[in-house]
Amino acid sequence: MAATSLNLVNPASEETFRTLEITSEAELGDLLERMRAAQKKWRETSVNERVEICRGFVDAFRSMRESVALDITRQMGKPLAQAWREVDTMLNRADTMLRLAPSGLEDETLEPKPGLHRLIRREPLGIVLDIPAWNYPLLIAVNVVLPALLAGNAVLIKHARLTPLCGDAFIEAFRQTRLPGDLIASIHVGHKTVTRLIARRAVDFIAFTGSVEGGREVYRQASAQLLDMGLELGGKDPALVCEDTHFDFAVANLVDGAFYNAGQSCCAVERIYVARPLFARFVDAFVAEVRKYTMGDPENPATGIGPLAQRKALDLLQRQVDQAVQRGARLLTGGKRAPGRGYYFEPAVLVDVDHSMNVMTEESFGPVIGIMAVDSEDAGIRWMNDSSYGLTASIWTEDAERGEALAARTEAGTVYLNRCDYLDPELAWVGIKDSGHGCTLSRLGFHSLTRPKSFYLRTQTAG
Repeated sequence: MAATSLNLVNPASEETFRTLEITSEAELGDLLERMRAAQKKWRETSVNERVEICRGFVDAFRSMRESVALDITRQMGKPLAQAWREVDTMLNRADTMLRLAPSGLEDETLEPKPGLHRLIRREPLGIVLDIPAWNYPLLIAVNVVLPALLAGNAVLIKHARLTPLCGDAFIEAFRQTRLPGDLIASIHVGHKTVTRLIARRAVDFIAFTGSVEGGREVYRQASAQLLDMGLELGGKDPALVCEDTHFDFAVANLVDGAFYNAGQSCCAVERIYVARPLFARFVDAFVAEVRKYTMGDPENPATGIGPLAQRKALDLLQRQVDQAVQRGARLLTGGKRAPGRGYYFEPAVLVDVDHSMNVMTEESFGPVIGIMAVDSEDAGIRWMNDSSYGLTASIWTEDAERGEALAARTEAGTVYLNRCDYLDPELAWVGIKDSGHGCTLSRLGFHSLTRPKSFYLRTQTAG
């Protein structure tokens, strides 16, 4: 018998703190009909009018900051101070997309010809199904939700099983705006229901953020129906630390890039390659910085590392650490489940690692890092590119010209110089290899959520 409710478990206490009702098939069918009708009217509104209506979302969500942040912490274990920061960052990102919408959606008018007017217009797709991940439940969702609405679409949010309250929070915020009813909805359903939605082409575009395995499965289903989709999948993001780096700055930022949100970020730093003359000093400083982090109750604003979101992640990380040690790596700190309740894993730093070890090749998605010495920048780039993933990478050097040249040789959708684990919403967010397909954010992000329509208008028929 199909489940009728969803229990939300607090990963810090391992106790159920909320129960939600599953959206029924009948309710979903009625909802989709209403959304179709609402979208046909919404697409006729001007882009500027959509911007003005959606601008109210920012103010409404800001008033919900405290309650939404606490919901994030209790659903997936993110320390409260980091959850507050996610709300604030999401609002800033929303402001950026509101500002970019008019230029991202404007007509492209071609060079005039006598008696002809030619243009390309971005038209909405219809209903966009957004399936965000749980690790940044607001930031990942807003990357699609707001641009899709601004582009003239309706949006159906099927949030991750761990963080459904975040999908509901978007609906509550938009309810306080002038957005017409039934343009956006949040549903609580399982994978089988999503499969049926895709099979009957009930939606027109799918945005999925999650594991490579999950992405491939949804992609197979969508391709059978010739549905377009965007995928943001896994990462094994590398960093190359050059000998001339600003040492203290690089150490502090790379520790933060590896262990912020307990390492549960698709663009977290997961492997570091350090110029050999700097290696021993770098490792000592890195470990010392890690040991400053406070692990504990995520509802305490002073906590730096909370629990992992899922119990199964503990086993995966333990297997990676154990395999690396068995193959000759040295574990310098952490590397095991913390005693007591909650899905806590002590931050692990490994050296004497190589690419025969899963910790250097397979996504960890947790507080585990391998640090490897390299004898040249060329070797560092080769190791960085030796991966099935390609989301982000970072170069750490005080020579900006050389850094840009190294970045050009790095296989990733985004390459940073002296920064990591960060999204600039004015830049395109893309992945290569197994890290993704499609593009969000920037002006280009609106293109995935629209289709081009060409107008060839003969304005003179005589003479």
